Amino acid sequence: MVIVEGVPAYLYLDEEYIAHHLGRRQRGYGRGGRQQIERDHAHIQTGVRHGYTLGSPIGMLIENRDWVNWQEAMAVDRIRPGHADLPGAMKYGFHDVRNSLERASARETAARVAAGAVAMKLLEEFGIKLHSHVLSIGRVKANPPDQGAIDWDAVEESPVHCADSDVADQMMAEVDAAREAGDTVGGVVEVIAEGVPIGLGSHVHWDRKIDAKISQALMSINAVKAVSIGEGWDLLDRWGSEFQDVIEPWQRKTNRAGGTEGGMTSGTPLVARFVIKPIATLHNPLPSVDLDTGEPVQAHFERSDVCQAPPAGVIGEAMMALVLADAFMEKFGGDSIPETKRNFEGYQATVGPRLRYS
Repeated sequence: MVIVEGVPAYLYLDEEYIAHHLGRRQRGYGRGGRQQIERDHAHIQTGVRHGYTLGSPIGMLIENRDWVNWQEAMAVDRIRPGHADLPGAMKYGFHDVRNSLERASARETAARVAAGAVAMKLLEEFGIKLHSHVLSIGRVKANPPDQGAIDWDAVEESPVHCADSDVADQMMAEVDAAREAGDTVGGVVEVIAEGVPIGLGSHVHWDRKIDAKISQALMSINAVKAVSIGEGWDLLDRWGSEFQDVIEPWQRKTNRAGGTEGGMTSGTPLVARFVIKPIATLHNPLPSVDLDTGEPVQAHFERSDVCQAPPAGVIGEAMMALVLADAFMEKFGGDSIPETKRNFEGYQATVGPRLRYS
């Protein structure tokens, strides 16, 4: 069950829009057998009537078809390095590792994408759009065009969700090589939000800084190990004059800071990158121990993806959308879409045109 609160009334929302994003999450080169079992669809239960939100909590139900396979205790207790198996079992005193591994599974991101789709629909009402693309898979790195020149339709058609068509085949070959070796491979993903107004977030409150909230949201995605706002990873060897985005009359020609300054959005596209590690479940398993006996064994294996980088971008969009929608409603408020639009338009009239990024 997914529950989304804080959405104003009169936002048009249907199950097909949410299903589109759930379908995007299930695609991508390197996906495993579970995607053949699940056919995700979010059934709206509450908070929407005749296609429009009511201002009350939105409840959605997503079926988990694989649950029938969990009725018995796990036959083996061979915990996997890199997964939640060991700390989860120890923390809660479980003898059945299934209790930890399924809750820690990326399967739960279906709920995040459904909730994120609601947030994205809200943001679209105010001209804010989110996209993502894969920057690298394993040792293969893309050389994508500038943000404004990315063909997002082509990215959606790419099996590896990449904006650089010249390396897509190499990325797929990297996934194939890992699969043949009984191994897994990770990657780097970039999420971009366009049309974000200046001033979301806060420089006054440490816990409301927009870049901090986005970083936490992206780090919460299963297997994510690092997050960068803008070109944060690349600034270590630069001087200040080389990194700052110079302010010109109502525009900036660079966006190295990734659309934030002082914990607030700056009016340029909001950009975040994250690293998703190679998946912990290996067909050629690593050494481990039996949870009950402590004896050396090979770690447990069950069907799993080989690479999660392509669908991770869709999850990243959802998480960024949830953060932005929350910050947007905190800033502009309103119990209905018309009221929120009046507040938003009044603010825009006071701050002048949005900064252009060229």
